[in-house]
Amino acid sequence: MKLRITNGRVIDPASQLDGQHDILISGGNIVAITEHHDDFTADQTIDASGLIVCPGLVDLSVRLREPGQEHTATIDSETRAAVAGGITSLAIPPDTDPVIDTPAVIELIEDRAKKAGRAMVHTIGALTQDLKGEFLAEMAALKAAGSVGMSNSLSPIKNSIIQRRAMEYAATLDLTVFINAFDPWLQDKGCVHEGTVSTRLGLQGIPETAETIAVSRDLLLIEQTGVRAHFHNISTARAVKMIQDAQSRGLAVTADVSAHHLHLCEHDLGNYDSQSHVLPPLRSIRDREQLQQGLRDGILTAVSSNHQPLDADAKLGPFSETTAGISGLETLLPLTMKLVDDDEISLNQAIACLTHQPADILGIEAGRLTIGGQADICIFNPNAQNECQPNNFISAGKNSPFAGWLFNSEVSHTLFAGNIVFEK
Repeated sequence: MKLRITNGRVIDPASQLDGQHDILISGGNIVAITEHHDDFTADQTIDASGLIVCPGLVDLSVRLREPGQEHTATIDSETRAAVAGGITSLAIPPDTDPVIDTPAVIELIEDRAKKAGRAMVHTIGALTQDLKGEFLAEMAALKAAGSVGMSNSLSPIKNSIIQRRAMEYAATLDLTVFINAFDPWLQDKGCVHEGTVSTRLGLQGIPETAETIAVSRDLLLIEQTGVRAHFHNISTARAVKMIQDAQSRGLAVTADVSAHHLHLCEHDLGNYDSQSHVLPPLRSIRDREQLQQGLRDGILTAVSSNHQPLDADAKLGPFSETTAGISGLETLLPLTMKLVDDDEISLNQAIACLTHQPADILGIEAGRLTIGGQADICIFNPNAQNECQPNNFISAGKNSPFAGWLFNSEVSHTLFAGNIVFEK
């Protein structure tokens, strides 16, 4: 099929493109980006008047729940939700069931994602076998099978010598290590940020040091081993400063922040609102402000959904006994654009944090509008007035603290490999 996208404001921060252009698509690839009409005959034309046309979004942290928890969500249901949010490339951590520590699991996931046919699903392989932190996984085999990096996900490697060996092995293979930084002893059974709110609510807190001590250890090991590393879902101001210092010293370190940590803080827990139960926890107002500043300064170079779909029962019961997580695929773009509306970041910064910058972290060819490149495209209305209604999410997970929030951005079309995979 030949497609023409016309009259839209085309923004591609990677190529510093920002203006009204037509995009011509044939055979699943972009064949031209032009200001002038030509003799290209399209089978279908999308009129993007008043809309923004940008590369398909790239999400660094998405749990699809398949394989292993298909009763909660599936690759089919969550890739439907992804493209409804303009996301065409996503990375999944290795804590599936079975764990992504063998090529067979990667092949299974890729096969099911190809059958769904809506988005590119990239796997992050396990650093250690079964994520137990005892024996190194066969990283070379995982890389050969298609993993874009390695992680131990939410199972921290407690033994520092094993963490060092894992980083050394990854470095020899030129693999990025993805890190969820927290000290398991300091975090313990905490469920909220340690501070005045945790005291008022009588809930066990998680101190700032649960993150910063882990970041400190890992930065020292990164410097020693020379591995390329990325920190997922940074939540504290001090960790941002530590990462900035590491970057200034030339370490190959990047970091992202979840969309919800850029908007919520510990005070949003209200009267034990379990929808705001997340890990890492919502931190102080100052932490939230410094996360936004880190994004402005380019220390944090990507915004992720940290998507964790849950069934309704997972959020019922006493706060500390509920399951942490937010269904974030369909709010990733609106929440990031809300930062633009609030003058926290520029429009180009927002789109860069959702497109080529996370793609560069993953080392994939995505997040760009390139002549001859695959036509993965998000078209959205930056002036749409709509209310967030989680019960209407396409995702199987309806767990979101943003019910009733007013957003000004809405995806109208998503193209994957030149095919329209979502249309409002």
